[in-house]
Amino acid sequence: MAKQIRYGMVGGDLHAFIGEVHRKAINFDTRVEFAAGCFSRDAAKNDETAQEYCIDKSRVYGDFREMAAKEAARADGIDFVVITTPNSTHYEVAKEFLSNGINVVCEKPLCFEISQAEELVSLAKEKGLLFGITYTYTGYTMTKVMKEMIAEGKIGKIASVNAEYVQDWLINELSPVEGAQENLSVWRKDPKYSGISNCVGDIGTHIENYVHYVTGLKIKRLLATTNTFGHALDLNSNIIVEYDNGVNGAYWCSQIAMGHLNGLVVRVFGELGSLEWQQEHPDYLRFTPKGGAPQILSRGDGYIKEKAGATSRIPVGHPEGLYIAFANIYRNFVSALIDKKNGKSVESADFPTVSEGLSGVRFIHAVVDSAKNNSAWVEL
Repeated sequence: MAKQIRYGMVGGDLHAFIGEVHRKAINFDTRVEFAAGCFSRDAAKNDETAQEYCIDKSRVYGDFREMAAKEAARADGIDFVVITTPNSTHYEVAKEFLSNGINVVCEKPLCFEISQAEELVSLAKEKGLLFGITYTYTGYTMTKVMKEMIAEGKIGKIASVNAEYVQDWLINELSPVEGAQENLSVWRKDPKYSGISNCVGDIGTHIENYVHYVTGLKIKRLLATTNTFGHALDLNSNIIVEYDNGVNGAYWCSQIAMGHLNGLVVRVFGELGSLEWQQEHPDYLRFTPKGGAPQILSRGDGYIKEKAGATSRIPVGHPEGLYIAFANIYRNFVSALIDKKNGKSVESADFPTVSEGLSGVRFIHAVVDSAKNNSAWVEL
């Protein structure tokens, strides 16, 4: 039986972590066929990846521009492309596929410059194309439940937000260990590939996006400090934000926080209660109602009445994880593509869009600008 949607990938050869995550996540959806790719500038890696996934040789490309043009010209060409290349190439690859009329899903951050992000937003709108950004953590079921509970008023008017995303994978940059194996993602420290920021651009943008997704709050202005410890780019940052409704939030992102692995934690405090979600324990949401005891809500349990609870894929007690969070984003993106093909509205589709990508780029620039100017307030 023919698939409804075909996709291709740029970047993400067999030796790249994130490309494999995307492919596994998309494979959860039986409506989608993996049809084309340009996985690496290295011809051997490109062919190796194509063979692993049984991609027809005629649809394995050595250059993304060739791929965009030839896939656009095919009657059975791809419906969307997944971009999993280093940050420095996101803009040019995305622009090329949009220009050829192909929908896009791109890793974050969207690109380096605000003007580039604004151009991609305009181009996607002009072409009438869908453009998703894989801010992964919005795909978790309990994230969506958290968003719905806040919208339902279960914690009342928001009074404060506290969020952190802390890791220790770059701890050796503070005191190098002779002979230590270099991390495969060490390219993130290089401005050539990461632009003006490492830590904020890599994980800080997840905080910005997650908080906006669950609360609906938009950052009006922020002030920040960043720490480079003698390196070209930031390894640690502390950020104070003011939202459009006057409420303040405090963010901390770090890649030198010893003892922490992938610690995204978001706490939202309201006049009637609070909610806390931890990425390392994603199936659970801590809810504390005013005057009541803290409650641990578990994904998949019958007491969760929010509609978002239906995104749960397996029974309670069986842990879901990162692949499913990605898969939920792709399920919604693919459903929107099918609706678009059938002439239906996609305005309410639940996946991070290129507009959120633009917000992320603006956030990165504001943090870096503030840190360079004695932690002055910067308007967004």
